[in-house]
Amino acid sequence: MSDLFTSQPKPPLAELLRPKTLNEVVGQRHLLGPGKPLRLAFEAGKLHSFILWGPPGVGKTTLGRLAANAADSKFIAISAVLAGVKDIRQAIDDAQDALDRYGKSTVLFVDEIHRFNKSQQDALLPHVESGLLTLIGGTTEHPGMEVNNALLSRAQVYTLTPLADDELQQLYQRAIPHLEGVTLHDDALVLLKGYADGDGRRFLNLVAQVATAAKGAGLAHASGEFAKASTSPSLRRFDKGGDELYWQLSAFHKSLRGSQPDAALYWLARILDGGGDGRQVARRMIAMASEDIGNADPRALQLALNAAEAYDRLGSPEGELALAQAVTYLALAPKSNAAYLAWNQAKAFVKQDGSRPVPMHLRNAPAKLMKQMGYGSEYRYAHDEPEAYAAGQTYFPDGVEPPRWYQPTERGLDIKLGEKLARLRSLDEAAHGPKT
Repeated sequence: MSDLFTSQPKPPLAELLRPKTLNEVVGQRHLLGPGKPLRLAFEAGKLHSFILWGPPGVGKTTLGRLAANAADSKFIAISAVLAGVKDIRQAIDDAQDALDRYGKSTVLFVDEIHRFNKSQQDALLPHVESGLLTLIGGTTEHPGMEVNNALLSRAQVYTLTPLADDELQQLYQRAIPHLEGVTLHDDALVLLKGYADGDGRRFLNLVAQVATAAKGAGLAHASGEFAKASTSPSLRRFDKGGDELYWQLSAFHKSLRGSQPDAALYWLARILDGGGDGRQVARRMIAMASEDIGNADPRALQLALNAAEAYDRLGSPEGELALAQAVTYLALAPKSNAAYLAWNQAKAFVKQDGSRPVPMHLRNAPAKLMKQMGYGSEYRYAHDEPEAYAAGQTYFPDGVEPPRWYQPTERGLDIKLGEKLARLRSLDEAAHGPKT
């Protein structure tokens, strides 16, 4: 019975337009098109547990509801942000009750499933295994990083993609009957699609916001200028602790390594536009200067450090120019990973080798007794040698054949360093024979 004294709130536009059937879903054709995996499962009414991985506003919850309808199952939705083990137990009890009373299976939709800790995820396992629950998880984070292996082995992972402009246009066409006579010009739609950044829910909220403002202003048509004045750009799709951050940082680093300044500037702008921390970008540049440029251009490391300090002092937007300056330099600097490779080889050798004693000639001798024992007695002081180099002197522990980990490249200052290293090695060979 309806309550005559209680006002019912009007649902948001996105909720009004939530698809009731599979054919009403906009986007995700790679999963829902003819012959595609989720369409085949829905049409057969035989569901399997799966995890939907994708950004906000692309249909994860909607697909969970439609899955339950397709299988004529009870639908239970919980949010991992708010729910705990108690809520999971209640969902399991409800699922058992639906099975006992009505013979109905249950679809449990867990939104933001990556927020569940291991014990919470483990609590689901036996009931997914027994078939009491068909689990559908929604997550914005990579399941392989956030969902435990036992659960992943029982659930297929499907990737959802942001909505394209033409798909957002479809949503607008469906929204028109709900806009109370207001329409949006093409330039307004272009603006709002950019603000939405592939998020269908955000797009519909923006459309509703502009339409409401236009109606209040007595306008039947909302222009791009009006839409811009009545809304504000949201932050791009970005999570400071999530996958998107590390994907963009990875693309930024690879653009620098690939000597592409324009691409590196693009990813820098994307990261900062999305609310990323310029200091984190600066740290990545400092690491890149050693890993990918190294001694081919030692100035790169100093410039990266200077840019980091400048940004730390100035912040945004003034400090962004220092980052951009360093980006263009690092991208075009000669590249060498010789130091990076040599360091990794040295670490690997030490990790697998024993703890060898320091040779007697390399030990310092601060006490008289140490000198009497021969500490440092055969050490040759390099500055007293021709070319300030003690040819043939060994600096490795006894029994370690001197390796050749560091191999300078034929780029930048590395060329000169390679020539110097070759000269020193030739002096060593002359002192005690060639290295075999």
